Amino acid sequence: MKTNPRILISNDDGIDAPGLEHLRKMALELSDDVWVVAPADNQSGASHRFTLGSELEYTEHAPRVFSINGTPADCIVTGYTHLLADSPPDIVLAGVNHGQNMGDIINCSGTAAAAREGALQGALSIALSQAVDYEAQKDVCWKITTAHGVEVLQKLIAHASKSKPHNPDIYYNVNFPACNPEQVSGIEFVAHQRFDRSAFRHYPSKNDGKFFISIPETPTPMQKAHDFYALHQQNAISITPLSLRISDLAEVERMQGAFGLNY
Repeated sequence: MKTNPRILISNDDGIDAPGLEHLRKMALELSDDVWVVAPADNQSGASHRFTLGSELEYTEHAPRVFSINGTPADCIVTGYTHLLADSPPDIVLAGVNHGQNMGDIINCSGTAAAAREGALQGALSIALSQAVDYEAQKDVCWKITTAHGVEVLQKLIAHASKSKPHNPDIYYNVNFPACNPEQVSGIEFVAHQRFDRSAFRHYPSKNDGKFFISIPETPTPMQKAHDFYALHQQNAISITPLSLRISDLAEVERMQGAFGLNY
């Protein structure tokens, strides 16, 4: 990795989200070539959706800081292939998300999707999220992010860069626990947990005839050596390597010849 890498950052909470500014400050400790391309408004849960068939536009808020009236994936594509087309970014950072992105929730996360699109474009890509204790109705506390974020990024980038070039099929998902900085137990490299059922539910509103789609409670049971357990039970910073190759190769091999059809 370059000593002064070009870094593109984005998020799904929007250009004015506090977590984005925390991430920009962290990125500036790694490089002085940092660019922000983020959604103009909140795109939480947008996953990897693109705004296809509709015109988009971007607004420049400051040098190297842009917003787009689109999704996180739109932002990465625009940054990578247009705004930074002369010299594409070496690293894509997404977040810091307001709330954890773990387990099956990764599939709908716009934060994870921004990192995924960064990896698809060819950059070393990392999604970062700060956990919130939703059940205690506590708001996000950024102390752990600011205390540990730069060190985690430095170590993760150094680790990923040991392969020359880094594995283009891998991107990373980082979650910081909701506790005091001194209570962090360490860093755990873990798999994301699959649950029997989706954590999302119909959630009634106080307004007649209205409802939400939400995650009303933390899914259980939590499995050791997985992201939910590391974050909630160990107060650990969880890091999950994710793969762009989503085919189940074992099932492909098992099914070959299973239908008895020859063409």
